[in-house]
Amino acid sequence: MSTLFQSAEQQNLNQAMPLAARMRPRRLDEFVGQRHFLGEGKLLRRLLKADRLGSVIFYGPPGTGKTTLARLIALETKSHFVQLSAVASGVKELREILTEARHRLAAEARRTVLFIDEIHRFNRAQQDVLLPEVEEGIVILVGATTENPFFAITSPLVSRSRIFQFEPLSKEDIKTLLRRALADRERGLGNYPIQMDEDALEFLAETCDGDARRALSALEVGVLSTDQRPIHFTRQLAEESVQRKAIQYDRLGDAHYDAISALIKSIRGSDPDAALYWLARMLEGGEDVRFLARRLVILASEDIGNADPAALPLAVAAAQACEIVGLPECQLNLAQAVTYLACAPKSNASYVGLMEAQEDIREGRLLPVPVHLRDSHYPGAARLGHGQGYQYAHEFPDAIAPQDYLGVEKIYYRPTDRGFERELAQRLEQIRARLREGKQATKTTPSSTEPTALCPLSPPSSVDLPEQASMSQAVSSSDEIPASPATAPSPALEHPAEVASAPELSPPASELGQPKQAKPSRRSPRKKNP
Repeated sequence: MSTLFQSAEQQNLNQAMPLAARMRPRRLDEFVGQRHFLGEGKLLRRLLKADRLGSVIFYGPPGTGKTTLARLIALETKSHFVQLSAVASGVKELREILTEARHRLAAEARRTVLFIDEIHRFNRAQQDVLLPEVEEGIVILVGATTENPFFAITSPLVSRSRIFQFEPLSKEDIKTLLRRALADRERGLGNYPIQMDEDALEFLAETCDGDARRALSALEVGVLSTDQRPIHFTRQLAEESVQRKAIQYDRLGDAHYDAISALIKSIRGSDPDAALYWLARMLEGGEDVRFLARRLVILASEDIGNADPAALPLAVAAAQACEIVGLPECQLNLAQAVTYLACAPKSNASYVGLMEAQEDIREGRLLPVPVHLRDSHYPGAARLGHGQGYQYAHEFPDAIAPQDYLGVEKIYYRPTDRGFERELAQRLEQIRARLREGKQATKTTPSSTEPTALCPLSPPSSVDLPEQASMSQAVSSSDEIPASPATAPSPALEHPAEVASAPELSPPASELGQPKQAKPSRRSPRKKNP
């Protein structure tokens, strides 16, 4: 009896199917997109022609043809097709399918294509059940996932499968599918009198983000919701048929790490336009603004450093603004910080120097602290000789004592010639020349030769920031460099105009051999070993 109604039942089922499901390609030649592995002469096409296709994992965003291609593979290989959803299937059902596949291969010499949608939903035990049949070739496993298989799928299963990454369909591919649906009378919308405007077609192809299912669904909604005949499919109708764009962004998945990587690399590459785009994409996807602010603070020191000392205070201020202001207004603070950091001069000299020092500590012999630098505040330190020979830097010209602070000849910090580090490099060259005098001296007393006065530092150029109490000590103005709250600024670090009117840094030659007597500190009686 069922055969009498079989045609009518199938027709009813087809009418209930959405346009995207009805328009699935029936042959491999009808498949659109993914030419990088399915085009003529590419790997997957060669495997199908040679009938040597093993288990594969299809990884990519929704609507790019993973399920459709799995069905076409079963047709091309003349295999039995079985589809499972990892969300609704368990180990028992999986074992039954694998047993049937083994019997089918033995009795009929016919293989089974086992398509598992959302395979990353299987736990480790469920994935391990597949291993024997996959390794023996009993089934051709086709796993589909939107998650990175190298993180979401077990290593044994990944090693037994080929990974094919699906890319979003291009606009031209989407247009091809839409035109095919408009012309197809059997499965598509060819029976409707439709006049499609080119700008409406362009809009659907642009807004679907490479998702064929979304584009076909919008086309079907626009056609079926219009009463007038013939149907004039305008851009306005296309806009009304598309819901608000849902940003594909997983804060715990690949999209999160890929987007933040693109943002950091765009800032490092001094491209403020690209940086603003990736920032906007993460904000639209619901990214935590505190995470973004933390990464900007890190970048300010890692990639800009002393080339622009105002970068770090600005990034810190943006992070504080995110806490105080909150969304949505704090997006403005992040945008300002991103554009400033992208345009600032770049230097990773501090970062590289730290990495080199840490590598020496991990792999080399630990250096002992020089005796004259060791702590001498406790009574027994004098008996050990700790602190003896230490030269108090503030008693010497420019507050630089010619003594050894490391014990070996080693350079870690190499300033670049960009931004403010250019001036730091000039000053550091003279500082290191003064320090080498201490390393070469056989006595701990100061040299009797007159040292060369250090060149003063010009303040780094920076933008004027709002006058806030939290910012006054964090961001330098265009006229001065911030000083530590515990000590007054050295004359060599002041503005050049002030240095010109200040006393000479170098004392008379008659006083060089006799260090000045420092005034006793009110806080501590110790003078030379603070």
